[in-house]
Amino acid sequence: MPVTQRTAVITGATSEKGIGITTARRYARQGWAIVILDLDGDTSAATAAGIGDEYGVPAFGHVIDVADEDSVIRAERAVAEQVSAGILPPVGALANIAGITSPVPFLETTLDLWNKVMAVNATGTYLVTRVFLPGMLENKWGRIINMSSVSAQRGGGVFGKVPYSAAKAAVLGLTKALARELGDSGVTVNAVTPGAVDTNIRVGSTDEQEAALARDIPLGRTATTEEVAAVITFLSSDDAAYLTGTTIDINGGSHLH
Repeated sequence: MPVTQRTAVITGATSEKGIGITTARRYARQGWAIVILDLDGDTSAATAAGIGDEYGVPAFGHVIDVADEDSVIRAERAVAEQVSAGILPPVGALANIAGITSPVPFLETTLDLWNKVMAVNATGTYLVTRVFLPGMLENKWGRIINMSSVSAQRGGGVFGKVPYSAAKAAVLGLTKALARELGDSGVTVNAVTPGAVDTNIRVGSTDEQEAALARDIPLGRTATTEEVAAVITFLSSDDAAYLTGTTIDINGGSHLH
């Protein structure tokens, strides 16, 4: 099935400096129909429409709170209605990109903060995957790409601290276990672990902190969102059919293992 007959669903894709919106544009540029799911439904719809018009592909945007099961179910149903009506082709790829960080020292971390970071990054990945997976299994083809982080591998050291590293490590465990469980179903599950990327996720960091981050990276700079999006869309392709349960590092050499 060519990509023009598949839809890519991207969560967390309305920030102009975000990985999500760059990934949505790259999917569209490659001929995928796109669905953008984010906290603001109006912005999601407008962002999707703009990308759809720019690249001439079907597009749909809807509100979602990835940490709320009812919201996730409603979002999937809205997408399913678009597919049933023939407005969108079947969902072929899911990019779980929505996430938040937590630059708070461990002993200052509250349970509310811990639960919020875990809910958005880890539970959100679980909930969204759970609702979109059945359709992929029915079609015997699918690509799930989960956003983890180098922080999960090296124990922080970028910006987010303990809750963020723990949540992103949970994403890696989910990815590997689900990939093994799905086996030869035709659905692959992979994770990407970016290091520092030129996005808004490190809001509040100083110029000195940003310079220090770059100095610690062998390539001497942070990644661009386009570089991360390129890996996500590759993992969504037919060429990546033999990759499942993998963790793709995009860190400029900041973590070598």
